[in-house]
Amino acid sequence: MAMKRGFYTIMAAQFFSSLADNALLVAAIALLMQLAGPAWMIPLLKFFFVISYVALAAFVGAFADSMPKGRVMFITNTIKVAGCLMMLFYAQLSMAGAPGYLMVLVAYAVVGLGAAAYSPAKYGILTELLPPQQLVVANGWIEATTVGSIILGTVLGGALVSARVSSTLLAIDIPHFDSSIDSPAEAAILVIGVFYVVAAIFNLYIPDTGVDHHVLKKNPLYLAHDFYHCVSLLWKDKLGQISLATTTLFWGAGATLQFIVLKWAETALGYSLSQATLLQGVVAIGIAAGAVVAAKYVPLKKSVNVLPVGIMMGLVVIIMNFVRDVWVAIPLMVLIGGFAGFFVVPMNALLQHRGHILMGAGHSIAVQNFNENLSILVMLALYAAMIKADLSIYTVIVLFGLFVAGSMVLVWKRHQQNQRQGDSLHLIGMEKPPHR
Repeated sequence: MAMKRGFYTIMAAQFFSSLADNALLVAAIALLMQLAGPAWMIPLLKFFFVISYVALAAFVGAFADSMPKGRVMFITNTIKVAGCLMMLFYAQLSMAGAPGYLMVLVAYAVVGLGAAAYSPAKYGILTELLPPQQLVVANGWIEATTVGSIILGTVLGGALVSARVSSTLLAIDIPHFDSSIDSPAEAAILVIGVFYVVAAIFNLYIPDTGVDHHVLKKNPLYLAHDFYHCVSLLWKDKLGQISLATTTLFWGAGATLQFIVLKWAETALGYSLSQATLLQGVVAIGIAAGAVVAAKYVPLKKSVNVLPVGIMMGLVVIIMNFVRDVWVAIPLMVLIGGFAGFFVVPMNALLQHRGHILMGAGHSIAVQNFNENLSILVMLALYAAMIKADLSIYTVIVLFGLFVAGSMVLVWKRHQQNQRQGDSLHLIGMEKPPHR
């Protein structure tokens, strides 16, 4: 059955917006390095990006439902464009005496604000536009598009800040344009801003689905209380808590691993930023491959059987400390990514299944986003603190690997304890009306 034309417009908008998000992270890192910002500030870029996901988790869903989703996506992409421009003109916007790198963090936080409000609209419009029998396929395409944009965006960002590409960009003379753009990072940010504009243009052509966008509840106190109830409900569920703990750990660890790989590639392999981003792309390829294998061979009923793979991933990360050759590093990065993709996909499916039954899909996604991004904030803050304390990247890698493996051991033991109290696996596949 062919998808409606509007679906492909949504995919295009999502691809260019996510591509720009990932490329901008690399360009922002290059800009911080150019401004001689402290090394511990680099992981804080991602911290500032995701803080809106946590702070506004109870409200972005209501905002996304308050008007046609295409309009929401256009507005939020416009916010991303504004954040990109703020980063480009950080010097002019910096307050008197304030370091320029602080403005870079603030600008990336504005981009994160747009992304936080964009997410529920991106998924919510699928249920409005498509019949139920096409939703699984549609979500698969959206996820594939997102993974592709992460890989290509990371590589694009690395290419744009490289000496060869940036010298070409800086040589281009644009009439009537401010010539103060004179560094690889600034030239890269200008190009990335164009991708945000392209995404916004696609947003304008997303069809109005004709769904009533009257929001039932607007009271922020009610929304906050309702959200807290949903968080509590999912954490108390015997299967929900296992899957939520696993995906929460995965996203926190994954965000931290991005920066660990960059620092490790610089220290162990002597790589520049643009070269190190290629290894990030290799990890993402591994995640995609692991996800495909899991989707094919791990049924929902067997989803909890992948928990030991998370333990293995944490231990394999420590092997990075013994690698000094790129041809050994590449398969290792693929293996780490493969383990991550293989164990997180079944856990994510289990979480969506339990969340749908307990509270409905929309609230479940909001709770999941909140916990996963809170994990990112905590783990990135810890990583930044270790870098500020001047810990060697090799020490950080050992601590990181042991933390991931140890946390997964605790999750596995918790699941076994739940099973001793009563078979929770029989809940998988059960259907009942959502209750809250």
